[in-house]
This record gives sequence, C-alpha cells and structure tokens, in this order.
Amino acid sequence: MDALTVLNRYFGYTSFRPLQREVIAEALAGHDTLVLMPTGGGKSLCYQVPALMSDGVTIVVSPLISLMHDQVEALRANGIPAAALNSGNDTEADVTIRRQCANGQLKLLYMSPEKLMAEAPFLLSTISISLFAIDEAHCISQWGHDFRPEYAQLGFIRERFAGVPVMALTATADRITRQDIIAQLKLKGRTFISSFDRPNLSLTVRRESTKAGKLKVINAYLRQHPHEAGIIYCLSRKTTESVAEALRHAGIDAAAYHAGMSAEERRLVQEEFKSDRLLVVCATIAFGMGIDKSNIRWVFHYNMPKSIESFYQEIGRAGRDGAPADTCLFYSLADIIQLRSFANNSGQSDINNMKLERMQQYAESSVCRRRILLNYFGEERADDCGNCDICRNPPTKFDGTQLVQKALSAVMRTDESIGIGTVIEILRGMASPTVVRHGYAQLPTFGVGRDVSVAHWRDYLLQMLQMGFITIAYNEDNHVKVTAMGRDVLYGKATAQLAVVTADATLGSTRRANRRGATHTAQTGTMAIPEVRLSGVEDATLFERLRLLRKRLADEQGIPAYIVLTDKVLHALATDKPTTIDTFGRIPGIGEFKRNTYGKVFTQAIGRYLDEIKTKG
Repeated sequence: MDALTVLNRYFGYTSFRPLQREVIAEALAGHDTLVLMPTGGGKSLCYQVPALMSDGVTIVVSPLISLMHDQVEALRANGIPAAALNSGNDTEADVTIRRQCANGQLKLLYMSPEKLMAEAPFLLSTISISLFAIDEAHCISQWGHDFRPEYAQLGFIRERFAGVPVMALTATADRITRQDIIAQLKLKGRTFISSFDRPNLSLTVRRESTKAGKLKVINAYLRQHPHEAGIIYCLSRKTTESVAEALRHAGIDAAAYHAGMSAEERRLVQEEFKSDRLLVVCATIAFGMGIDKSNIRWVFHYNMPKSIESFYQEIGRAGRDGAPADTCLFYSLADIIQLRSFANNSGQSDINNMKLERMQQYAESSVCRRRILLNYFGEERADDCGNCDICRNPPTKFDGTQLVQKALSAVMRTDESIGIGTVIEILRGMASPTVVRHGYAQLPTFGVGRDVSVAHWRDYLLQMLQMGFITIAYNEDNHVKVTAMGRDVLYGKATAQLAVVTADATLGSTRRANRRGATHTAQTGTMAIPEVRLSGVEDATLFERLRLLRKRLADEQGIPAYIVLTDKVLHALATDKPTTIDTFGRIPGIGEFKRNTYGKVFTQAIGRYLDEIKTKG
C-alpha cells in the first residue's frame, strides 16, 4: 500500500496535512528528520504511517508510561499491532512483547529512554528496526523548557544503529532548542517546521489576582459547558487542592492532581478523567503531558506559566481533535514575583528569567496573542487572528512605520550586536558607557528618536518583538536580530501598525495600556467566546445521544471514550447523519477497522433517532 492508502485504511483520512507526506517520504527513504508540529497537528502519523509501510518495528521513545499506554490503546483501536515496553509491565508481559518483536508481530514499540538504553545491547540488537522516533524531543535540550537528563544520552542511537533513520518530533522548540536537538541526536537530514497555529483554540488573558474573581469566571464558564472536559493549571499543590475543593463546594465534580499525591491517587484521577467520569481536574504541570485525550474542550491557567513553551504545550492539550476549544490565562503581579523567585533559584537563572519575561510580555500585550505565540516559535505572521481577546477588543493603532524603521536601522547599523536597552540609548541619543565605548554616537541613527520617551520606545520595541519584526538571541547575550519581516518594513516593502501607548503604559512593565481579558458581563463574569461551527446543520440532541452511546461502548471495553470516536467525528455524525455503514465509513477520522467495529451500532442509533423525528413531525 502507498502512504495515502495506509492513511485512509487505518486512520480514516483522505488527505495528508501539510508536510506529513514529505516527512513520511524522508523516513521511507532512510533519512533523518526533525519534525515540529503543534499538539494535535498530526506528528504521530509521521512515524506511524511509515511504520506500517516498512519491514521491521518502529521504536518510539516516549517520556511517560501513561502517554505510551494511551497511544498504544489508540493504535490498537485502529487495528494496528503496537505495544509498550516499560517499568509498568510485569515479567510475563515483557516476555510476550519480546516474543512478538522477534516474530515480527509488532509494527510499533514504545519505550522510555531508560528502557531503550537497557535494551540496546539485547532485544534491539536482535530485531529488525525500521525507524527510531524520538517523541517530545525538546526534552533532550538544556535550552528546552522540559529538559530531562535521561534524554541527553539518546545520541548513542546514531553510533550503535548507524543504518536506521531517526525522526525527532516536538511541538515546542524555538530556534536555539531546534539546533541543540540536531546536535545532540547527530541528525543528518532535513528539518520540517509546520505551522504552529491552532486556529480552533480561542486565546484569552484576564488580569485577575483574587481567588473569588477567578472562581467567578470559572464557575460561570463551567455552567455554560456542563458536559465538557477541561484542566485548570495551578502553580502549587496547595492551590490545586484549594481550587478543587471550592469547585466541589459549588456543585462541580473536580479533583486535584499533583506530584505530592500517591501514585495510585494520581492514576485514579487520570483514569477517571480519561474515561469522562471526571470532567474537571485542577493540576500542576505534572498533569497532561502523559494524556493523549483528544476531547479536552478548555484549559484555564489559574496562575501564569513560567514560559511561552510551557504555556503553548499546556493550552495545546485542548482541542486535539480539531474541534473548537477555549483557553483562558489569569495573570497577576503575585505570579510574576513567585515565578521570578523560582527562576533566580534555578540552575539556569538567566535563561529562565528571559523566558519568564517573554511570558509576561504575552500576558500584558496589546498585540494579537496568536501572532505573539507564532512569532516566538519563528513563524512570521502579518495578520491578526480574530480569535483572541485582543482581536475581539482591539486597541487604537497608528502608522508606526517610521518609528519601526528608525529602531531597525539602529539594530542593523550595529551588526545586530546590541540589546534592547542599547537600542533605546542610540535612538534617544544617550551617551551611555556602552554607546561611548563602541562609538555608537557616530551612527546616523544616533538621536533620531529623541522625541519619543524611553518608556514609549520600550513599549514600541516590545510590540515589534511580538509582531515578529525582531527577535532576541538569548544565546548571544540577548542581542536583537532583525527578521525577514522586519527587513521588509525597514526597506519600505511593508508598513507597520503600532498600538497607541497611553499614560498607564509609562508607569512600568506591569502597567501596560489596553489590557483586556475576555469580554464579560459585570453580573455573571461570563466569557464571551465566539462560537465556531462546522459546516452543515448539526443536531445537538443527536450529538448528545451519540456521546452517551460512545461512552457506553467505551465503558464496556474499558477504554477512554475518545478512543472509540473523537468529538470531532461525533460532531460530523450529528451533522451528516449517515444511516449506512458505507456512508459512516466516509466520515473523516473513521478508518476501516472502526467502520467495521462501530458502523452498525452508530448508524442504527442515528436511524432510530431520525425515525423518531419523522414520527413526531
């Protein structure tokens, strides 16, 4: 079978997403690859499809047992032979898996980095391996946000298994982290960077410091979305328990999850959440990375995360099925103070403080929030998204092309070797020690921005950073670099709109103009989040019936409901209303195995519902 046939037969899709086909072709040709795709963007298919097309077994390195378990279950639900070899298995299970590998009965084998190291001289040296897929590859880099020492040893794969291609995959890696992944794993092939955009996620920030204020917004939202699963991320273990208790007191079934709980307590919460018996989890960042749950419909950040990478990864756990999902970040000065303390006491205080500053800038921005996220990961976007709180409540803007050109010229004339502070000193004509020492006072741009205050220049430069005109090389002493989009403005090929800076913005970095959270009413605190509808007319009553049917089938099999069918598939079923197995199988996301397994029961349920409608009509 060719790649498209495999995609359709096993996964139920008739076309590839951008770059998937190219990545698969490289893997089948035996070439290394680095793959950057957003959570829910189809990274797994990049190695699962070639695994099914190749002789031997694909080894997938994954950081968490629970994540391996979810992915293996999902593959088996599509009729794909897969297993996980990890410390959670008993001896009998390990023996069975090793025998299946030796007999060529498995196509994908998931392993932790530690297990991979232990099995390299034994099992892995005796079986045919078609590909090594390193999932969550940012964990290999000390520049990454979730560095794990055990990942740093994976470079040995290139030496011991020289003829086997390696595919590194991640959803969260900036330019410097990407370079480090390539160096650590000794990759020799191409890098594929998909769009980091998740247009189905709405983005909202609210400046809210009190528990009462946050709970008011959360409670109002949950009353509007009673059957939808979500996560509330908190900074401390104590806060997870406090928030969960407050929600239970308000009649919402919620549970806490943090590293201080016993392994059994965490497992129970995770299993209840995965099976939709528990819809609300208040958790530290220990929760979520090990869950492949596709029908999480919302994510709240009760506290601000420590970095944009962490934030992007955590909100990415919502809407993995592609259906609309909401995210909301609560932001306060208290969070900044606490996170600043954590950063200063870490082993990498400089880089952690820099990442925290970028996260703070995101929270305080007057620029489209999606543009900030995309530009942070090196994806230049010139238009606003329309699905964030800034776009829904836009600030006043003006043509700032000349101001931007002055700043970019100052950066370029110093060979991009200065920081933000020195840029302002040159523009303002300030004879600082740095300016004097390097002779910057002789530059044509020295003093061209005297009529703009230091505070305003700082704000404009921040906007330029967030819009992608400049970037910060934190591995080069935080020097400012001009991007391709910035060069277009500098050389008159494009214009630049800047947000007006009001008096509030001059009071300091924590008092910025045009801060807006989601639109809400004073009476209820309800977030006004735009609805995103599928094409056609969806029957909400039918969707609810199908949701309950899916849950019953999942409970009977002891698997999570989203593994039976995703929310997006249910929405499509409630819209197209197929009554034959053939038309059921044409719904995107329903492969051959699921069509044969679930087609009859779902089409019969849809047929009965339509008959009821006719009878009532």
